[in-house]
Amino acid sequence: MLENIFPREDLGSLARAAARDYHTLSVNSKLLDDYVEKGWTLAKKGKASIRLIHPKTRPVLFEHRVWTMLHRMGLPYLSGDGGATLKLSEDNGQVKNQLDVVAIDDELALVFECKTSEKFARRPQFQDELAKLAAFRERFVRTVNVDPRWKGERKRTPVLGFFLENINLSDNDRQRAREANVLVFDEQDLEYYEKLVSHLGPAARYQFYADAAPGKMIAGLNIRVPAIKTRIGGHNCFTFPVSPEYLLKIAYVSHRARGKASDIHAYQRMISKARLSKIREYISNQGIFPTNIVLNIEKKFLTFQRVKQETSEAEQEASGTLGWLEIRAAYKSAWVIDGQHRLFAYSGHPRAAKSHLSVLAFEGLSASVQAGLFVDINAKQKSVKQSLLQELYAELHWEAESPATRLRAVVSKVVQVLDADKGSPLHGRVLTSDVQKDTSRCISFTSLYKAIARPKLFIAKEAKGNVVQFGPLWGGDNQGTLVRTSYIVAAWLTPIRDAAAEWWALGSGEGGGLAMNDGVTALVNVLDSVIEHLETTRGSMASRDNEDLASLLRPFAKTVGAHLGGMSTDERKRFRDLRGIQGQAHRTKQLQLVLRKDHPKFNPAGLDEFFRRESQQTNLKAKVLTDEIEQSVQRIVVQELKQNFQADGDAWWVDGVPKSVRLIVSQRYESDDMKRGSREAYFDLLDYRKIAHDQWAIFQNVLGFGKKNDSKDRQTKWLVEVNEIRNIVAHASSGKSVSFESLAQLTEYRNFLKQHSDGGDEGYTSAGDEDEELSAK
Repeated sequence: MLENIFPREDLGSLARAAARDYHTLSVNSKLLDDYVEKGWTLAKKGKASIRLIHPKTRPVLFEHRVWTMLHRMGLPYLSGDGGATLKLSEDNGQVKNQLDVVAIDDELALVFECKTSEKFARRPQFQDELAKLAAFRERFVRTVNVDPRWKGERKRTPVLGFFLENINLSDNDRQRAREANVLVFDEQDLEYYEKLVSHLGPAARYQFYADAAPGKMIAGLNIRVPAIKTRIGGHNCFTFPVSPEYLLKIAYVSHRARGKASDIHAYQRMISKARLSKIREYISNQGIFPTNIVLNIEKKFLTFQRVKQETSEAEQEASGTLGWLEIRAAYKSAWVIDGQHRLFAYSGHPRAAKSHLSVLAFEGLSASVQAGLFVDINAKQKSVKQSLLQELYAELHWEAESPATRLRAVVSKVVQVLDADKGSPLHGRVLTSDVQKDTSRCISFTSLYKAIARPKLFIAKEAKGNVVQFGPLWGGDNQGTLVRTSYIVAAWLTPIRDAAAEWWALGSGEGGGLAMNDGVTALVNVLDSVIEHLETTRGSMASRDNEDLASLLRPFAKTVGAHLGGMSTDERKRFRDLRGIQGQAHRTKQLQLVLRKDHPKFNPAGLDEFFRRESQQTNLKAKVLTDEIEQSVQRIVVQELKQNFQADGDAWWVDGVPKSVRLIVSQRYESDDMKRGSREAYFDLLDYRKIAHDQWAIFQNVLGFGKKNDSKDRQTKWLVEVNEIRNIVAHASSGKSVSFESLAQLTEYRNFLKQHSDGGDEGYTSAGDEDEELSAK
């Protein structure tokens, strides 16, 4: 027996409570303190009683969302608060099982278990939960079909499923669910249906049924209508009138807004609620629609019987054949190509049963042809963004004969999957045609598409239009390649995202620059070079399964991630300032150099030449910086000594400079016949360090770099580092070069000195220019 099931009209109070995100309770006002300790909050105070509220737990809130969605769809019977209970045997009435959400209609009986998690994660117990739910099927449908409360003329079809939130199911879990004929919906599906029912009202029920029981015949709804059969563009089509009420039950629209990017049949935009309201008003004012609703109906649902014609066969071929069209009604049997707003505006309207719409129904069009027809009808209208056409490339060319064209179709869908998949590091990051740009969603569809669509990754060798050898990301067919490419790109970017999580999260906001067009393009560039390296050193990657290839890539991704995650604020800015194609190339080579440190055999084309040119450039830049640093330190030290030792002209020299330094500097001065300046011109950087140590009270605040509680050795160690770099650039014949990290550190030291120089910005104009040059390179 199935318990705690009620007619929809008896569930108004529960519907109002389930729609809220909090529980309510009225108690005696004297109990306020007791309930506050339990987490309740005072909402309203009366004379003797008070009204309290308490936030719902996440599982309860999610379960109530699913129940509310079904209630708003108008299903006639639903489970009450806490779900339904199913008696598992006639012999023992005590053995019962709780079912989260149950709904019963004339055709279907639905059971949904609702599972949620605080964070996006795997669910190890899913297999047990799946087996338990599947085991109820026979008992559940038998109970529903014999219970006199719902016994009807036809047996109901059972629909069992899960609604999951923040749960990452494995491919194996999903396959097991398909084998058990158990549906799996996630929070994206729920959000889509919630939005759909908000726009369509009860008509959304049939859209939901189309996903829950696709192709199920709807008894009692078969119709026979007069129709004209013609051919358009080489395809059979029928023109006939039909009531909106009937069409609403069999029509299906696969909306792109649903977020299921892997569904290649999705080409329609989400329904506009404002537009529906205007059309409903037009219908109420006796408005008519002179244009056709354009559909695609599968051939198996149609039977056409011609009637006696008064025209010749040639005339019939030119003008059409008259006859009777029988439509066998089934969920998801009629796909709406054009006219969804005109059709769904009739949902819940009193004229839905009495009005007629003119229909042009094509017979058995493929998804790509449907999408192409949609584009042909809508592309020139103002309401359709041209950028949508790029996203529709997959729908238009999924079945193309050319391997290269199909490849581009697959990559178009890969980009959409990476954006829609909650487990992807690019989830919600791609700027598609239906969303607004913000600091997080700032990666253009085009830039990511171009980064991934590298023919050699998919087609290694092609001859006369035929593929001779497939590349490392080819997955056997279109769908396999979609899955493999999405998986590998996500597996590559995830460790990088995790290692630089705070930077990644900033997107294009202040301090960001990694999860943007140029940054992600450079990362995919590096992925391409790593795969090429693996193919050279480890053999063909095409034969490796997805996880095996991902495991080979992971050490390289972690190296890149560690480097990016360890960047300073200034280094991040310089990275972001590398813009456009040249900037992407420069970022790519920089990251490849980082990889070569941990993987010495990694040597992609052009890296040695880049390293040579960059070494030359960094040495030149380092020479400028070390000269400026040395000049600044000299000016600071001499000025401070002269200011603190003013007894006579030489006091700063005698009392301020340690004897050991005076002796070596004097020797340099006396040995130089050319005399390039006074004695202070013969100090070197390590002399300044000794002076600072000897007069630490004077120099700690102006030459002490780092933590103030560190020793003076540690606070002046930077002078040793600068001296070592100065020696490298002063002896070009050594072949040594200054690293990018050392160059960045020199810039930081130079900027530190500028803050303490009595000369302020004087003498540092060229240094400022150098900063701009460093950022631009």
